[in-house]
Amino acid sequence: MGFRLPSIVLAKPSLRRSTSSGNRATPKSLDVPKGCFTVYVGEEQKKRFVISLSYLNHPLFQDLLSQAEEEFGYDYAMGGITIPCNEDTFVNLIHSLNDS
Repeated sequence: MGFRLPSIVLAKPSLRRSTSSGNRATPKSLDVPKGCFTVYVGEEQKKRFVISLSYLNHPLFQDLLSQAEEEFGYDYAMGGITIPCNEDTFVNLIHSLNDS
């Protein structure tokens, strides 16, 4: 189950989707730069994003984490925080956080 956020205008892109391939030769944690962390976003198909730690201080992102905790608890099968919303909503939220 996801949630809805108000429609937000897209701004300059500063969000990166992970370019890690499916091969297990190198751990995915190696492609996460310092000051960033990994989240998995999606309702059906989960996509991996690498985002800035600075988002953790923003109230909108904290609300998103609270909803993730309610739905998944602290057991993340994907190996990172799983966010229960659609990808477009998440990208719009991150772009709005960049503007604030």
